[in-house]
Amino acid sequence: MVIKMKKNIIIVLLFAFIQNMLNNLGHPVTPSFVRYLEIPEYMFGVFFATMSLGMMLAAPIWGSLGDSGKNKNYIFIGLIVYSIGQIGFGFANNQYLMILFRFISGIGIAAPMTLFVALLIGHSGKSRTKNLAIFAALATLGTSLGYQLGGILGDSVFFNKLIVTPSYQNVFLFQGISFILFGIMVLIFVKDYNKDVSFSKKKNPFASLAKIKTLDKKLIIFLISLTMITIGSTNVSKYIDVYFDDLNLTTTALGNFVLATGLVSVATSIFIVPFFSKLRKQLVFIILIQVLSSVIIFYVFRANNFILTVYTVFMIYVIFKAIYLPLEQNYISRQADDDSIGTVMGIRQSFLSIGNVIGPLFGGMLYGIKPLVLFDSSGIFFLIGGFLLLIVLIIQKRETKSEN
Repeated sequence: MVIKMKKNIIIVLLFAFIQNMLNNLGHPVTPSFVRYLEIPEYMFGVFFATMSLGMMLAAPIWGSLGDSGKNKNYIFIGLIVYSIGQIGFGFANNQYLMILFRFISGIGIAAPMTLFVALLIGHSGKSRTKNLAIFAALATLGTSLGYQLGGILGDSVFFNKLIVTPSYQNVFLFQGISFILFGIMVLIFVKDYNKDVSFSKKKNPFASLAKIKTLDKKLIIFLISLTMITIGSTNVSKYIDVYFDDLNLTTTALGNFVLATGLVSVATSIFIVPFFSKLRKQLVFIILIQVLSSVIIFYVFRANNFILTVYTVFMIYVIFKAIYLPLEQNYISRQADDDSIGTVMGIRQSFLSIGNVIGPLFGGMLYGIKPLVLFDSSGIFFLIGGFLLLIVLIIQKRETKSEN
């Protein structure tokens, strides 16, 4: 039984890694693609925000559907929807149609991003925090390799001749086809975890949105904090892409940098996260992470030698981010029972997606004023998130004192 569970966990981790790698193929070429189509630069943020809006609306619904015990089927459907959205985005050649296809992509990708986490939690048992740390590390590594591969494909003369399309459209076509094949593999190899679904099957998936009203106030504040922190981290990760392009660095250079961040995240998850997962006062350290992250972001984009700084000081921020993610996921997942793992993680994904909607739209305006203003605002959002977490900590201590 244990061996079987470990096998299922390994499969989920591997497939989540592949999903994140394929999901990020188009990101390093998107800024150049937008400029090639002579679309205003602020649309780069609009495209990402629209995709996040689709994720925000769809994630709780996918999560509730997954609680019926058919996670892999809904992951497959979501991957097909995402494939349609990505191919449509690459070939629409009209910014308004591209917004529509980006929204479709968001609806689709919300399924694997929510349900792979739910599957991992369902299979993990007592090893939840450790497995979530590995999951986060592999997701980051997959993202990094996706950026690396997408950047190489964007610059590759051979690939451009192999799949002949105008500009960078061949990358999105390759991505869409890859996701269709990947979806078939999910159906074949991924196993759902065993649970009593007699009650879950009777639930209306749209009613999952109402579960937000029943959440503990500490969790609601924690989720709002997650939104604030996501605004900051999303603007850093997405607009550093544009910043690289503004510095006339190649898509390959961007891919190399993101790959380096992925390797640092993996090393952190393997060697550092297990130590912090054993700490009793994890919330205190999460607060400290946000404060230090803000200080790092304030400094990095003021440094004289940008390349040297992002490969040194910025990597400390990457380490903190790699520690924060599994601790945050574990805190939220502890609020769910076996019957509502998918729903609760879907709600988490919605709050995360709210940050991904607000961040790029807000960030696009600030970046247009001055890049430094955008990155400074990210540091401020980290501080706001840390302050909200401090409120959660104070409420917890008051409740504990009252119980005693």
